[in-house]
Amino acid sequence: MNKLLSTVAAVALGVGIVGMQSLPASAETPPNQLVVAMSMANILSLDPAGITGRDAVLVLSSVYDSLIVADPADRTKFLPRLAESWEISPDGKSITFKLRSGVKFASGNTFTAEDVAYSFKRLMTLNLAQASFLKTRGFNADNANASFEVVDELTFKMNLPKADDPNFVLMTISQAGPGSIVDSALVKANETAGDWGAAWLKTNSAGSGAYNLREWRSNEYVLLDRNSEYWGTAPAMRRVMIRHLPESQSQRLQLERGDIDVAYALLAADLKALETTKDIKVESTPGAGFYYLAVSMKDERLANAKVREALRYLIDYEGINKSVMPYYGVSHQRPLSTGVRGLLPDPGYKLDVQRAKKLLEEAGFKDGMTVSLRALSEPPFITVATAIQATLGQAGIKAEVITGSGDQIYGAMRDRKFELLVGRGGGGQHLHPDSNLRALAYNPDNSDKAALSNYQAWRTSFYDEKLNTLIVDALLEKDREKQIKDYEDIQVYYEKMIPAIQPFSEVVDTAAYRADVKGLIVNPWISRFETVTKDR
Repeated sequence: MNKLLSTVAAVALGVGIVGMQSLPASAETPPNQLVVAMSMANILSLDPAGITGRDAVLVLSSVYDSLIVADPADRTKFLPRLAESWEISPDGKSITFKLRSGVKFASGNTFTAEDVAYSFKRLMTLNLAQASFLKTRGFNADNANASFEVVDELTFKMNLPKADDPNFVLMTISQAGPGSIVDSALVKANETAGDWGAAWLKTNSAGSGAYNLREWRSNEYVLLDRNSEYWGTAPAMRRVMIRHLPESQSQRLQLERGDIDVAYALLAADLKALETTKDIKVESTPGAGFYYLAVSMKDERLANAKVREALRYLIDYEGINKSVMPYYGVSHQRPLSTGVRGLLPDPGYKLDVQRAKKLLEEAGFKDGMTVSLRALSEPPFITVATAIQATLGQAGIKAEVITGSGDQIYGAMRDRKFELLVGRGGGGQHLHPDSNLRALAYNPDNSDKAALSNYQAWRTSFYDEKLNTLIVDALLEKDREKQIKDYEDIQVYYEKMIPAIQPFSEVVDTAAYRADVKGLIVNPWISRFETVTKDR
């Protein structure tokens, strides 16, 4: 064990890196350190331009600041961060931000509007996963210089490249990833061959948040140290240790013993048991997106609408949500999140093997077919995949379940090299129908070369020009009642198309934590460890 790890293990009473077998039963994390356990299998990069998924967001929200953030009490409203105020122009074509003065990055470099412009230009030029959020708003590398304008040292202006809802643009840049502001001087100093610091930022940080990235070891741990240059109130926790601990039983045991403070990867059975455990709290909050069954329409068999409709009736919605999804999700079949304007009631799909068999026969597959079914090798994905494998088999579809890490499973989906897949996604980070529809249904260019990998419709090769138009027009509709009707019509149209993605559950974020941990926001999209204290 190297010197750093020895120090960490000693300070954190052994909770960090090595096994727990030698720990005393009364182990307790230090009062000024937070130890979080989660599955880190899907954290492939810590570059805010290249992160994928909520696990990386949970880390980076405490390392990088954005101009604004969503109000945890009402995610349709915003709170100031690096911007003290902002103003939308009367014509809705630009947003001007007055920046906070006296802010320094963790490096000691002074924060200015140049850093803001650089961060957004870098995002669009690299065109990695997080760029897609602004690409849907019309931003790209070609118009970046005109779109991201430095007015003066503490004034930044964002010029919208096309007609849009400015409030949705604000929602987009309030999110860690597309909205994260980097220390331009530090990143430039670590560029390699004009890569905008991408290689360096994958495992290093250049932020102004409450914490600084000390070290990340893939599928082992992340260490965050309190940023002494932080512009806000110093966080109570001097250090945050995030451990890769995907096994639910290990998390439960260590949480009960006090070896960890927060557990993010617990199974339903363990969460249920912990609800009655002294000194531990279990909290569930609405999350973002859906659990779904996706099909690739590059496969000629699955491009057949009758086959996709058969698959729709080969999901045991009730059984899965009752036995597998507690603490992970709640039953949901529409492509819009609960609470957004225009959401229609669920269509009420149920497992109907005979109906599915009839549809398969009409499609020319009376004897069924053989397919691959991909899923992450962690709950609830693998359990859901096994359940769907069984119901597919009842209709003569033999599914080979392929499991793996996020890079292996979602990587195949991003490369459009899959057949069936149990996944999680679909927007919803922002409480607006467009957040869901851009993620699930919108696909402006279905060609392989477009590489629009953050659009799940593109990943599944699902494309409909009329649907694209309906989504754009609904966003720009000024009459609120007409807009609601537009979103209702889109759901009806989308359902009739038998889309490539069928939601079966809406994401719920659940964590268990020691009762003396205060100020924790469970939702990983808006959680910041700077709010956490310990009542010890």
